[in-house]
Amino acid sequence: MKLLLISNSTNAGEGYLEHAFPHIKNFLGNRPTEILFIPYAAVTFTYEDYEKKVIQKFSEGGYTVKSIHHFTDPVAAVRNAEVITVGGGNTWKLLKMIRENKLIEPIREKVFSGTPYIGWSAGANVACPTIRTTNDMPVVEPDSFEAFSLVPFQINPHYIDVNPEGFAGETREQRIREFIEINPGIYVAGLREGTMLLIEESKVRLIGPKSARIFIKGIEPFESDHDDDLSFLLNKNI
Repeated sequence: MKLLLISNSTNAGEGYLEHAFPHIKNFLGNRPTEILFIPYAAVTFTYEDYEKKVIQKFSEGGYTVKSIHHFTDPVAAVRNAEVITVGGGNTWKLLKMIRENKLIEPIREKVFSGTPYIGWSAGANVACPTIRTTNDMPVVEPDSFEAFSLVPFQINPHYIDVNPEGFAGETREQRIREFIEINPGIYVAGLREGTMLLIEESKVRLIGPKSARIFIKGIEPFESDHDDDLSFLLNKNI
């Protein structure tokens, strides 16, 4: 199994996937590769526009990209894919379309057989057992919250430590504490902007300039840096 799960597509003041692309190239290698792109998280822009944006970036590494929406048989497209890439946007819309196109099991089978998977933001969310630690609004209703379950833990992308000045509502940490209180067997990794998790076989490594915030029922949330071994996240805790 080979996964690159990225918190965000754009850092402030940088270009699209600029911070992540050196790591994407290391992940994929230098050989020409055709990437199957899943754009279903797009809401306010078209799949064609999303595909063009991703093509423009990935062409810098010599990779070709084709969006799954061009295929009359999405399941066959997955089964023939060299690499599967899932873009960010609205996680609820993304999961609804994935489930309606019956892609859960085909993508699980491909990834568990060794096909590389790259996902950012919502694309990282759906690599988890469910999408219940996403940040965005449920603008549509999928028939289930269950996602690919490529990893046994949950990710909270775009993790932040504080609320805006003058806002007295719940912090992100408080919301995740509620999640682990109700779901005590599931670990949660809060991924800050600019960071990502590289998962190869049974190893998990944090990449990027910031630490991750780890939430486990029964202990205080703690910081984990890129020098730490995060492979414990792959333990099945349920």
